[in-house]
Amino acid sequence: MIDYKAAGVDIDAGNETVRRIKSLARSTFTSGVLSEIGSFGGLFALDREAYREPVLVSSADGVGTKLKVAFMTGRHNTVGADLVNHCVNDILAQGARPLFFLDYLATGRLSPAIAEQVIAGVARGCRENGCALIGGETAEMPGFYADGEYDIAGFIVGVVEKSRIVDGRTIGPGDALIGLPSAGLHTNGYSLARHVFFDTCHLGPDSARPELGTTIGDGLLAPHRSYLGAVGPLLDAGLVKGMAHITGGGITENLPRVLPDRRGAMIHPGTWSVPPIFTLIETLGSISKAEMFRAFNMGIGLIVACDADRVQEVLGVLGNAGEREGRIIGQVTAGDRTVRYVPPL
Repeated sequence: MIDYKAAGVDIDAGNETVRRIKSLARSTFTSGVLSEIGSFGGLFALDREAYREPVLVSSADGVGTKLKVAFMTGRHNTVGADLVNHCVNDILAQGARPLFFLDYLATGRLSPAIAEQVIAGVARGCRENGCALIGGETAEMPGFYADGEYDIAGFIVGVVEKSRIVDGRTIGPGDALIGLPSAGLHTNGYSLARHVFFDTCHLGPDSARPELGTTIGDGLLAPHRSYLGAVGPLLDAGLVKGMAHITGGGITENLPRVLPDRRGAMIHPGTWSVPPIFTLIETLGSISKAEMFRAFNMGIGLIVACDADRVQEVLGVLGNAGEREGRIIGQVTAGDRTVRYVPPL
């Protein structure tokens, strides 16, 4: 007789996975959570007394081919937090704080132990950002993914007072652009980085490089930072006119997303220290500066636009929040929603 397990789907493994992750999810619950893990839908009650005109802000994303590095190293406990922090930063760019999160984990052959590691990272990211993990889906799809591989996506919902939405509409010429440092590649540019390191130079994740002070694998798995703790006080103080989360497309493609019409940006690359992993990729791959700045964040994970005469106040608030590496990296100009680098790349 043929059963579901013979076809590649192990229901018992699925049940064991759910058993393992229930306590992880519960550890993230906030007062707004009304449902249990395992319900058909996640229930969350918004504290209406805390807002006059609450606006929900949502986003969805994945970790991308950074997962390939996790597969190569056997380290699965960081990519979940990467996912949460990426999504938190996306809604933070419009002034929202996270409320709840859901994940989707898909694999060809379900390993409860690996799934537990991945979701442990998701739960850790949620706890650190005050975000409840209220549900998700684990899918076993034999023949769809290679053995030992999986994909994970995340879905976040946050809230912002309508009058405090950050949309960049008041950004004007002369406004300052303050860059907050990234921890590395975060979650973009990995297809190019892997091509350079593993396909072109035939290095391995365990290859140690003196430029990095660590292995290639460790450098590539550096976590995607959350900027909620640093930027939250700026939002409370009303100091932010616009924000850009620097993900796929780098500064070149992401900063224009927050600029209003007839506004451009001038960025001065020499105003911050580029982490050595980017320099290594550029050198080994013989990649142009322009391509590097379009493929990677180049050491800047978030850009905040503010009034020029309030820069020191902004830097002071950031410092008090523990973010002491913020740098003035450019200014807003008249233009056509493009980024100009001075000196040219």
